Amino acid sequence: MNTPTRTSRFVLSGIGLAVVAALAVGCAGSSDSSDTSAATDISGEVIWADYGGATNESRQIAYFDGFYEETGVDVISVSIEDAIFNSMLEGEAGDYDVFQVGAADILGYSDNVYELPEAAQGDLLPDELRPYTVGGFYIGLAQGWLTETFPDGGPQDWADFFDTETYPGLRAWPGAPGSYDASYEIALLADGVALEDLYPLDIERAEAKLDSIRDDLVFYTSYPEVQQLLTSGSAAIAVTVTGQFTALANAGEDVTIQWNEAFITPNGFVIPAESSNPDAAIALAEWMNDPENQAVFTERTMYGPVNSEVFDYLPEDVAANVANSPEHDNVIEWDEQWRADNKDLLLESYTAWLAE
Repeated sequence: MNTPTRTSRFVLSGIGLAVVAALAVGCAGSSDSSDTSAATDISGEVIWADYGGATNESRQIAYFDGFYEETGVDVISVSIEDAIFNSMLEGEAGDYDVFQVGAADILGYSDNVYELPEAAQGDLLPDELRPYTVGGFYIGLAQGWLTETFPDGGPQDWADFFDTETYPGLRAWPGAPGSYDASYEIALLADGVALEDLYPLDIERAEAKLDSIRDDLVFYTSYPEVQQLLTSGSAAIAVTVTGQFTALANAGEDVTIQWNEAFITPNGFVIPAESSNPDAAIALAEWMNDPENQAVFTERTMYGPVNSEVFDYLPEDVAANVANSPEHDNVIEWDEQWRADNKDLLLESYTAWLAE
């Protein structure tokens, strides 16, 4: 694993970093955080697992550099591997101190992750996710394209995405089994299913719709690949997390994101029960919830904040365009509980469909 390069830029938190011992916050379901309350010095390193790319670089600048300067604890980023994080969600030992998950993972495995002190909890998160989510943020999952690709305007909804005659060109589409994202929901909406009738998902119908444009799909296995697919002309449209479109815009590309029928969902990280340095990981969680630090990350990625105070630190144009902006009244929140209850079904179905 490689230690990330630090930069001289960092943000000093205004919270007076609380360094919290792991004993102060037992694993969810295993101990009560009121039993003990002690602060302790932290040291060592935190092994942080995410999907890399520009979003990780933004975390380095917004969070990790300043945390190192303040505490001496190095946050070492590694590429997340499904086999490792899935076993750690089950309570097994593994390599990560903090790793990225979706809301469904938190709902399904909260007994095997640490509960956070209030100072680390984002108040914009749903109640059932708030106690466990480290470094939370709202992601958008949308279709986007280089504006020059469709100078007269691109697809307006998911039905248009499947209209390859009106909007020609290959589509970049999730190709990793664990990153099925909103694939089935998108297909069903495009096939005419009403939003209120989406769940339970009709997997067979969704896959039939996906099959109708399978020859027009270019599969990517990591999110950063999307940027290369669009800029090289290998894909005309991409369906991905909106941070990848932001990264292209930050690199000088003119990018259009279609927010109509885009999905937004809370995302973040957890500290597994088998973390080797939970004290430092919990302190990092508090650092990341500081509104000034989180505002830097938000402005760089356009992912939505989970601390409501962050909006006080954002320029108006940024606040209006983040994933969970109040101005996005045409976005969709998927059924997190259904997806949590049916995680195995979604994973197995999508894995089989990709292999066909």
